[in-house]
Amino acid sequence: MNNKIIEILKQKSYVVPSYLLKNYKLIGLSSNNAIVMIYLLNLGNYMVCDYQKFASDLNMDLKEIMAEINELVEKNIVAIDIKKNSSSKLEEYINLEQFYNKIFLQFIDVKEESKESNIYSIFEKELGRSLSPIEYELINGWLECGYKEEIILEALKEAVFNGVNNFRYIDRILFEWNKKGIDTLDKVKKNKDKFKKENKVEVPDYDWLNDNE
Repeated sequence: MNNKIIEILKQKSYVVPSYLLKNYKLIGLSSNNAIVMIYLLNLGNYMVCDYQKFASDLNMDLKEIMAEINELVEKNIVAIDIKKNSSSKLEEYINLEQFYNKIFLQFIDVKEESKESNIYSIFEKELGRSLSPIEYELINGWLECGYKEEIILEALKEAVFNGVNNFRYIDRILFEWNKKGIDTLDKVKKNKDKFKKENKVEVPDYDWLNDNE
């Protein structure tokens, strides 16, 4: 009996990430969901979906663990990929990439909530969709490079007005403005007025209808 207890105590310990404990409710996880996520995170970022093993390790019955995994999929916390294994047989794999994206976005939201204006929310509203982690990083990069929020948002407005809703176009606008020393809304307006003036098409004042020649 004592040997069995000692063997149990020698079994692998699981690391409990502090970011998961602090944020699991904020991303819509129940306590049971969080326990399963702690277990999966300790297995790695991508693993074969072995329900029997999961159930045994977590002391759950098979139906219970299958329900928990399914719930995580429905909440867009994990994804199930179906791929061929080394024996060319189809197998289910659990992908944790979506979980990391949700945690990343949660960190960004907490970091930015003290700002006077939420530039990220404005981008999402103007583009009519959620931003990807890469797009969050691009906006952060512009801010770190010294671009003012008002200038970034004006570049966004310019892109949306021209029907081009991609970040490469916005980045190009910011680059061109920066090259010209345009760093205020007033300078943006003057640049637009100058462009309109230089590209104005002159219409000759001539009465074509009464031309007798």
